[in-house]
Amino acid sequence: MSEKKRFLLRIDDRVYTALEKWAADDLRSVNSQIEYVLQEALRRAGRFRTAGAAPPDSAGTAPGGPSRKST
Repeated sequence: MSEKKRFLLRIDDRVYTALEKWAADDLRSVNSQIEYVLQEALRRAGRFRTAGAAPPDSAGTAPGGPSRKST
């Protein structure tokens, strides 16, 4: 398992409270929930390769995903 990076995160109380509830609903720690949400956002944006996933196209989007480049 790779070593995890540590960093300080300043976050609004309302956002933290919502994350805390969401994490409890999903039986995760707040830290794990934040990591999950970030991974999902990165995956959806085509910026996070998972094992066996096709590489992003030349526009930087995941295959089949919308392009954000203006034409």
